[in-house]
Amino acid sequence: MAYLFTSESVSEGHPDKVADQISDALIDNFLAFDPESKVACETLVTTGQVILAGEVKSKIYLDVQQIARDVIRKIGYTKSEYMFEANSCGVLSAIHEQSQDINQGVDRSNKEDQGAGDQGMMFGYATNETEAYMPLALDLSHKLLQELAALRRENSDISYLRPDAKSQVTLEYDDNNKPVRIDAIVISTQHDDFDDEPTMLAKIKKDILEILIPRVVEKNPAYAHLFNDRIQYHINPTGKFVIGGPHGDTGLTGRKIIVDTYGGKGAHGGGAFSGKDPSKVDRSAAYATRHIAKNLVAAGVAEEILVQVSYAIGVAKPMGIYINTYGTSKLNLTDGEIAKKVEELFDMRPYFIEQRLKLRNPIYSETAAYGHMGRTPETVTKTFRSPNGEEKQITVELFTWEKLDYVDKVKSAFGI
Repeated sequence: MAYLFTSESVSEGHPDKVADQISDALIDNFLAFDPESKVACETLVTTGQVILAGEVKSKIYLDVQQIARDVIRKIGYTKSEYMFEANSCGVLSAIHEQSQDINQGVDRSNKEDQGAGDQGMMFGYATNETEAYMPLALDLSHKLLQELAALRRENSDISYLRPDAKSQVTLEYDDNNKPVRIDAIVISTQHDDFDDEPTMLAKIKKDILEILIPRVVEKNPAYAHLFNDRIQYHINPTGKFVIGGPHGDTGLTGRKIIVDTYGGKGAHGGGAFSGKDPSKVDRSAAYATRHIAKNLVAAGVAEEILVQVSYAIGVAKPMGIYINTYGTSKLNLTDGEIAKKVEELFDMRPYFIEQRLKLRNPIYSETAAYGHMGRTPETVTKTFRSPNGEEKQITVELFTWEKLDYVDKVKSAFGI
Protein backbone atom coordinates (compact mmCIF):
# COMPACT_ATOMS: atom_id res chain seq x y z
CA MET A 1 0.00 0.00 0.00
CA ALA A 2 1.26 3.51 -0.81
CA TYR A 3 2.49 5.54 2.17
CA LEU A 4 4.05 8.83 3.21
CA PHE A 5 7.48 9.29 4.83
CA THR A 6 8.98 12.51 6.23
CA SER A 7 12.48 13.75 7.09
CA GLU A 8 13.73 17.12 8.31
CA SER A 9 16.93 19.16 8.27
CA VAL A 10 18.17 22.27 10.05
CA SER A 11 20.49 25.02 8.84
CA GLU A 12 23.99 25.85 10.04
CA GLY A 13 22.44 28.75 11.99
CA HIS A 14 20.12 26.51 14.01
CA PRO A 15 21.25 26.73 17.67
CA ASP A 16 21.97 23.00 18.00
CA LYS A 17 24.05 23.12 14.83
CA VAL A 18 25.93 26.20 16.05
CA ALA A 19 26.90 24.10 19.08
CA ASP A 20 27.90 21.14 16.88
CA GLN A 21 30.08 23.33 14.67
CA ILE A 22 31.91 24.87 17.62
CA SER A 23 32.57 21.43 19.13
CA ASP A 24 33.90 20.07 15.84
CA ALA A 25 36.06 23.14 15.23
CA LEU A 26 37.72 22.41 18.57
CA ILE A 27 38.27 18.78 17.51
CA ASP A 28 39.90 19.90 14.25
CA ASN A 29 42.24 22.33 15.97
CA PHE A 30 43.33 19.75 18.55
CA LEU A 31 43.96 17.12 15.86
CA ALA A 32 45.79 19.60 13.62
CA PHE A 33 48.50 20.19 16.23
CA ASP A 34 48.33 16.83 18.05
CA PRO A 35 46.81 13.98 16.01
CA GLU A 36 46.76 11.75 19.10
CA SER A 37 44.47 14.12 21.02
CA LYS A 38 41.58 12.59 22.92
CA VAL A 39 38.65 15.01 23.05
CA ALA A 40 35.01 14.96 24.13
CA CYS A 41 33.73 18.54 23.98
CA GLU A 42 30.16 19.74 24.51
CA THR A 43 28.90 23.22 23.67
CA LEU A 44 25.88 25.15 24.94
CA VAL A 45 24.77 28.35 23.21
CA THR A 46 22.09 30.76 24.40
CA THR A 47 21.42 34.51 24.36
CA GLY A 48 24.82 36.20 24.19
CA GLN A 49 26.61 33.23 25.71
CA VAL A 50 28.69 30.16 24.76
CA ILE A 51 29.64 27.55 27.35
CA LEU A 52 32.26 24.91 26.53
CA ALA A 53 32.62 21.79 28.67
CA GLY A 54 34.34 18.47 28.24
CA GLU A 55 37.45 16.38 28.62
CA VAL A 56 40.72 16.68 26.70
CA LYS A 57 44.06 14.86 26.64
CA SER A 58 46.39 16.74 24.29
CA LYS A 59 49.87 18.26 23.96
CA ILE A 60 48.51 21.50 22.49
CA TYR A 61 46.97 24.52 24.21
CA LEU A 62 44.26 26.29 22.20
CA ASP A 63 42.51 29.65 22.38
CA VAL A 64 39.07 28.04 22.54
CA GLN A 65 37.34 31.42 22.83
CA GLN A 66 38.75 32.61 19.53
CA ILE A 67 37.88 29.32 17.80
CA ALA A 68 34.27 29.61 18.99
CA ARG A 69 34.01 33.23 17.82
CA ASP A 70 35.44 32.36 14.39
CA VAL A 71 32.80 29.65 13.93
CA ILE A 72 29.96 31.96 14.97
CA ARG A 73 31.22 34.65 12.58
CA LYS A 74 31.47 32.20 9.68
CA ILE A 75 27.90 31.01 10.25
CA GLY A 76 26.66 34.60 9.98
CA TYR A 77 25.86 35.79 13.49
CA THR A 78 27.52 39.18 13.00
CA LYS A 79 24.83 41.71 13.99
CA SER A 80 23.94 42.86 17.50
CA GLU A 81 20.19 42.67 16.78
CA TYR A 82 20.55 38.87 16.59
CA MET A 83 21.25 38.95 20.38
CA PHE A 84 24.03 36.45 19.70
CA GLU A 85 27.02 37.90 17.89
CA ALA A 86 30.55 36.65 17.29
CA ASN A 87 32.49 39.58 18.75
CA SER A 88 30.31 40.37 21.76
CA CYS A 89 29.04 37.02 23.08
CA GLY A 90 30.59 35.65 26.25
CA VAL A 91 32.60 32.41 25.94
CA LEU A 92 33.11 30.37 29.11
CA SER A 93 35.38 27.31 29.05
CA ALA A 94 34.98 24.50 31.57
CA ILE A 95 37.14 22.02 29.63
CA HIS A 96 39.33 19.79 31.80
CA GLU A 97 41.64 16.78 31.50
CA GLN A 98 40.29 13.43 30.32
CA SER A 99 39.68 10.80 32.99
CA GLN A 100 42.60 8.38 33.29
CA ASP A 101 40.02 5.65 33.98
CA ILE A 102 38.69 6.08 30.44
CA ASN A 103 42.09 6.64 28.84
CA GLN A 104 43.56 3.40 30.21
CA GLY A 105 40.86 1.47 28.35
CA VAL A 106 41.72 3.10 25.03
CA ASP A 107 45.49 3.58 24.80
CA ARG A 108 47.65 0.49 24.35
CA SER A 109 51.40 -0.02 23.83
CA ASN A 110 50.46 -1.87 20.64
CA LYS A 111 48.24 0.58 18.74
CA GLU A 112 46.40 -2.22 16.96
CA ASP A 113 44.99 -3.28 20.34
CA GLN A 114 43.42 0.14 20.95
CA GLY A 115 40.18 -0.36 22.87
CA ALA A 116 36.82 1.18 22.06
CA GLY A 117 36.33 4.54 23.78
CA ASP A 118 32.90 3.53 24.99
CA GLN A 119 30.36 0.75 24.91
CA GLY A 120 27.33 0.94 22.63
CA MET A 121 25.94 0.08 19.22
CA MET A 122 26.31 2.06 16.00
CA PHE A 123 24.38 1.83 12.74
CA GLY A 124 25.15 2.54 9.11
CA TYR A 125 22.54 2.62 6.35
CA ALA A 126 22.39 2.95 2.57
CA THR A 127 19.65 2.82 -0.04
CA ASN A 128 19.78 3.07 -3.82
CA GLU A 129 16.94 5.60 -4.04
CA THR A 130 19.45 8.46 -4.60
CA GLU A 131 22.84 8.78 -6.33
CA ALA A 132 24.44 9.36 -2.93
CA TYR A 133 22.81 6.17 -1.57
CA MET A 134 20.88 8.28 0.95
CA PRO A 135 17.18 8.45 1.83
CA LEU A 136 15.54 10.89 -0.58
CA ALA A 137 13.45 12.90 1.92
CA LEU A 138 16.54 13.77 3.97
CA ASP A 139 18.64 14.52 0.89
CA LEU A 140 16.01 16.98 -0.34
CA SER A 141 15.67 18.56 3.11
CA HIS A 142 19.42 19.20 3.25
CA LYS A 143 19.52 20.58 -0.30
CA LEU A 144 16.72 23.07 0.38
CA LEU A 145 18.63 24.56 3.31
CA GLN A 146 22.02 24.51 1.61
CA GLU A 147 20.53 26.54 -1.23
CA LEU A 148 18.76 28.86 1.22
CA ALA A 149 22.11 29.50 2.95
CA ALA A 150 23.70 30.23 -0.44
CA LEU A 151 20.95 32.79 -1.15
CA ARG A 152 21.51 34.37 2.27
CA ARG A 153 25.22 34.80 1.62
CA GLU A 154 24.62 36.17 -1.88
CA ASN A 155 22.31 38.80 -0.31
CA SER A 156 20.98 39.77 -3.75
CA ASP A 157 17.81 37.94 -4.76
CA ILE A 158 16.75 37.64 -1.10
CA SER A 159 18.27 40.20 1.29
CA TYR A 160 16.31 39.71 4.53
CA LEU A 161 17.39 36.18 5.52
CA ARG A 162 18.94 35.42 8.91
CA PRO A 163 20.98 32.26 9.72
CA ASP A 164 18.40 30.05 11.51
CA ALA A 165 16.17 27.79 9.37
CA LYS A 166 14.48 24.38 9.25
CA SER A 167 13.09 22.28 6.41
CA GLN A 168 10.93 19.18 6.16
CA VAL A 169 10.01 17.03 3.17
CA THR A 170 7.19 14.46 2.99
CA LEU A 171 7.38 11.93 0.15
CA GLU A 172 4.74 9.63 -1.25
CA TYR A 173 5.97 6.06 -1.89
CA ASP A 174 4.25 3.53 -4.13
CA ASP A 175 3.46 -0.13 -3.38
CA ASN A 176 7.03 -1.09 -4.42
CA ASN A 177 8.63 1.25 -1.86
CA LYS A 178 9.70 3.70 -4.58
CA PRO A 179 9.29 7.48 -4.10
CA VAL A 180 6.92 8.89 -6.70
CA ARG A 181 6.32 12.51 -5.69
CA ILE A 182 6.75 15.15 -3.03
CA ASP A 183 3.59 15.50 -0.97
CA ALA A 184 4.59 18.41 1.30
CA ILE A 185 7.46 20.82 1.96
CA VAL A 186 7.84 22.83 5.16
CA ILE A 187 10.36 25.69 5.37
CA SER A 188 10.75 27.99 8.34
CA THR A 189 13.39 30.68 7.92
CA GLN A 190 14.49 33.40 10.27
CA HIS A 191 14.26 36.87 8.72
CA ASP A 192 14.73 40.59 9.38
CA ASP A 193 11.80 42.45 10.89
CA PHE A 194 9.17 43.85 8.52
CA ASP A 195 6.84 46.77 9.28
CA ASP A 196 3.83 44.90 7.92
CA GLU A 197 3.43 41.21 8.83
CA PRO A 198 1.01 40.15 6.03
CA THR A 199 3.30 41.76 3.44
CA MET A 200 6.29 40.01 5.04
CA LEU A 201 4.64 36.58 4.93
CA ALA A 202 3.55 37.03 1.31
CA LYS A 203 7.05 38.17 0.29
CA ILE A 204 8.80 35.24 2.00
CA LYS A 205 6.41 32.67 0.49
CA LYS A 206 6.75 34.19 -2.98
CA ASP A 207 10.55 34.16 -2.76
CA ILE A 208 10.68 30.57 -1.54
CA LEU A 209 8.38 29.34 -4.33
CA GLU A 210 9.78 31.47 -7.14
CA ILE A 211 13.49 31.68 -6.27
CA LEU A 212 14.53 28.89 -3.88
CA ILE A 213 12.53 25.95 -5.28
CA PRO A 214 13.47 26.60 -8.95
CA ARG A 215 17.15 26.82 -7.97
CA VAL A 216 16.97 23.52 -6.10
CA VAL A 217 15.27 21.85 -9.09
CA GLU A 218 17.77 23.34 -11.55
CA LYS A 219 20.76 22.09 -9.52
CA ASN A 220 19.21 18.66 -8.96
CA PRO A 221 17.58 17.68 -12.26
CA ALA A 222 17.28 14.04 -11.16
CA TYR A 223 14.62 15.20 -8.69
CA ALA A 224 12.66 17.43 -11.09
CA HIS A 225 9.97 14.81 -11.72
CA LEU A 226 9.08 14.77 -8.00
CA PHE A 227 7.99 18.41 -7.99
CA ASN A 228 4.41 19.12 -9.05
CA ASP A 229 1.57 21.58 -8.49
CA ARG A 230 -0.01 19.30 -5.85
CA ILE A 231 2.73 19.88 -3.26
CA GLN A 232 1.49 21.38 0.00
CA TYR A 233 3.84 24.22 0.96
CA HIS A 234 4.02 25.49 4.53
CA ILE A 235 6.30 28.54 4.56
CA ASN A 236 6.94 30.05 8.00
CA PRO A 237 3.62 28.53 9.12
CA THR A 238 3.65 30.24 12.54
CA GLY A 239 4.06 33.65 10.89
CA LYS A 240 6.80 35.97 12.14
CA PHE A 241 10.27 34.39 12.73
CA VAL A 242 12.56 37.27 13.67
CA ILE A 243 13.80 35.94 17.01
CA GLY A 244 15.86 32.85 16.25
CA GLY A 245 19.24 31.21 16.65
CA PRO A 246 20.62 30.84 20.18
CA HIS A 247 18.51 33.83 21.31
CA GLY A 248 15.31 32.03 20.31
CA ASP A 249 16.31 28.57 21.57
CA THR A 250 19.21 27.21 23.58
CA GLY A 251 21.48 25.00 21.46
CA LEU A 252 23.36 21.90 22.58
CA THR A 253 25.92 19.64 20.93
CA GLY A 254 24.54 16.31 19.73
CA ARG A 255 20.84 17.11 19.70
CA LYS A 256 20.28 16.62 15.95
CA ILE A 257 21.50 13.04 15.51
CA ILE A 258 18.72 12.02 13.10
CA VAL A 259 19.39 15.06 10.89
CA ASP A 260 23.08 14.08 11.06
CA THR A 261 22.41 10.53 9.82
CA TYR A 262 19.47 9.15 7.82
CA GLY A 263 16.43 11.25 8.60
CA GLY A 264 14.66 8.46 10.47
CA LYS A 265 15.38 5.72 7.95
CA GLY A 266 17.41 2.72 9.08
CA ALA A 267 18.27 3.00 12.77
CA HIS A 268 20.39 5.00 15.21
CA GLY A 269 22.41 3.76 18.18
CA GLY A 270 21.81 6.96 20.16
CA GLY A 271 25.35 8.36 20.29
CA ALA A 272 26.09 11.81 18.89
CA PHE A 273 29.12 12.54 16.67
CA SER A 274 30.20 16.16 17.02
CA GLY A 275 32.78 17.02 19.64
CA LYS A 276 34.24 13.52 19.76
CA ASP A 277 37.64 12.41 18.52
CA PRO A 278 37.72 9.14 16.49
CA SER A 279 38.66 6.95 19.46
CA LYS A 280 34.99 7.41 20.40
CA VAL A 281 33.28 4.63 18.45
CA ASP A 282 30.00 6.57 18.59
CA ARG A 283 31.56 8.55 15.78
CA SER A 284 34.16 6.37 14.06
CA ALA A 285 32.10 3.16 13.96
CA ALA A 286 29.04 5.05 12.69
CA TYR A 287 31.18 6.29 9.80
CA ALA A 288 32.60 2.80 9.26
CA THR A 289 29.16 1.15 9.13
CA ARG A 290 27.97 3.78 6.65
CA HIS A 291 31.05 3.01 4.53
CA ILE A 292 30.17 -0.70 4.62
CA ALA A 293 26.48 -0.20 3.84
CA LYS A 294 27.17 2.17 0.93
CA ASN A 295 29.75 -0.10 -0.67
CA LEU A 296 27.48 -3.15 -0.29
CA VAL A 297 24.53 -1.42 -1.96
CA ALA A 298 26.75 0.06 -4.70
CA ALA A 299 28.18 -3.41 -5.37
CA GLY A 300 24.68 -4.82 -5.86
CA VAL A 301 24.37 -6.93 -2.69
CA ALA A 302 20.95 -5.40 -1.94
CA GLU A 303 18.82 -2.34 -2.67
CA GLU A 304 18.79 -1.27 0.96
CA ILE A 305 21.07 -2.29 3.83
CA LEU A 306 21.38 -1.61 7.55
CA VAL A 307 24.65 -2.47 9.32
CA GLN A 308 25.03 -2.61 13.10
CA VAL A 309 28.24 -2.99 15.12
CA SER A 310 28.58 -3.03 18.92
CA TYR A 311 31.44 -2.61 21.37
CA ALA A 312 32.48 -2.97 25.01
CA ILE A 313 34.53 -0.08 26.42
CA GLY A 314 38.24 -0.84 26.36
CA VAL A 315 37.81 -3.89 24.09
CA ALA A 316 39.10 -3.76 20.50
CA LYS A 317 37.10 -6.54 18.85
CA PRO A 318 33.42 -5.72 18.28
CA MET A 319 30.74 -7.70 20.10
CA GLY A 320 29.16 -8.47 16.75
CA ILE A 321 28.10 -7.29 13.31
CA TYR A 322 24.46 -7.40 12.17
CA ILE A 323 23.10 -6.97 8.64
CA ASN A 324 19.51 -6.33 7.56
CA THR A 325 18.74 -6.17 3.83
CA TYR A 326 15.00 -5.63 4.38
CA GLY A 327 14.24 -8.47 1.98
CA THR A 328 16.00 -6.72 -0.91
CA SER A 329 19.08 -8.98 -1.07
CA LYS A 330 20.11 -10.06 -4.56
CA LEU A 331 22.21 -12.95 -3.26
CA ASN A 332 21.38 -16.51 -2.35
CA LEU A 333 22.61 -15.85 1.19
CA THR A 334 20.93 -15.09 4.49
CA ASP A 335 21.58 -11.72 6.15
CA GLY A 336 23.61 -13.60 8.76
CA GLU A 337 25.80 -15.13 6.08
CA ILE A 338 26.30 -11.70 4.52
CA ALA A 339 27.35 -10.40 7.95
CA LYS A 340 30.00 -13.13 8.26
CA LYS A 341 31.57 -12.08 4.95
CA VAL A 342 31.41 -8.41 5.94
CA GLU A 343 33.31 -9.26 9.13
CA GLU A 344 36.08 -10.80 7.00
CA LEU A 345 36.22 -7.84 4.60
CA PHE A 346 36.19 -4.93 7.04
CA ASP A 347 38.34 -4.89 10.19
CA MET A 348 36.14 -3.08 12.70
CA ARG A 349 38.66 -2.73 15.50
CA PRO A 350 38.90 1.01 16.38
CA TYR A 351 42.53 1.47 15.29
CA PHE A 352 41.86 -0.07 11.89
CA ILE A 353 38.76 2.07 11.38
CA GLU A 354 40.85 5.17 12.12
CA GLN A 355 43.52 4.07 9.64
CA ARG A 356 41.14 2.94 6.88
CA LEU A 357 39.11 6.15 6.93
CA LYS A 358 41.99 8.51 7.87
CA LEU A 359 40.10 9.77 10.89
CA ARG A 360 43.03 11.23 12.89
CA ASN A 361 43.00 14.28 10.63
CA PRO A 362 41.20 17.63 11.11
CA ILE A 363 38.21 16.72 8.92
CA TYR A 364 35.24 17.28 11.21
CA SER A 365 34.13 20.91 10.88
CA GLU A 366 32.66 20.13 7.46
CA THR A 367 30.50 17.35 8.91
CA ALA A 368 28.77 19.49 11.53
CA ALA A 369 26.00 20.93 9.31
CA TYR A 370 23.83 19.39 6.55
CA GLY A 371 24.56 15.79 7.52
CA HIS A 372 27.57 13.58 8.17
CA MET A 373 26.45 11.06 5.55
CA GLY A 374 25.78 11.33 1.84
CA ARG A 375 28.36 14.07 1.32
CA THR A 376 30.90 14.25 -1.51
CA PRO A 377 34.46 13.08 -0.74
CA GLU A 378 37.04 15.73 -1.59
CA THR A 379 40.61 16.75 -0.82
CA VAL A 380 41.17 20.21 0.66
CA THR A 381 43.98 22.18 2.30
CA LYS A 382 43.13 23.75 5.65
CA THR A 383 45.03 26.33 7.70
CA PHE A 384 45.23 26.31 11.50
CA ARG A 385 46.88 28.78 13.89
CA SER A 386 47.88 28.11 17.48
CA PRO A 387 47.91 30.80 20.23
CA ASN A 388 51.73 30.96 20.07
CA GLY A 389 51.63 31.94 16.39
CA GLU A 390 52.40 28.56 14.84
CA GLU A 391 50.60 28.09 11.52
CA LYS A 392 49.91 24.73 9.93
CA GLN A 393 48.61 23.95 6.46
CA ILE A 394 47.27 20.42 6.24
CA THR A 395 45.88 18.65 3.17
CA VAL A 396 43.13 16.24 4.17
CA GLU A 397 40.49 14.00 2.62
CA LEU A 398 36.96 14.85 3.68
CA PHE A 399 34.13 12.31 4.00
CA THR A 400 36.33 9.27 3.37
CA TRP A 401 33.50 7.01 4.57
CA GLU A 402 31.54 8.04 1.46
CA LYS A 403 34.16 6.63 -0.93
CA LEU A 404 33.15 3.61 -3.04
CA ASP A 405 36.62 2.12 -2.69
CA TYR A 406 35.50 -1.33 -1.55
CA VAL A 407 33.00 -2.08 -4.33
CA ASP A 408 35.39 -4.33 -6.27
CA LYS A 409 36.39 -6.18 -3.09
CA VAL A 410 32.73 -6.70 -2.19
CA LYS A 411 31.90 -7.98 -5.66
CA SER A 412 34.82 -10.37 -5.53
CA ALA A 413 33.93 -11.64 -2.04
CA PHE A 414 30.28 -12.22 -2.96
CA GLY A 415 30.85 -13.44 -6.52
CA ILE A 416 28.86 -10.60 -8.09
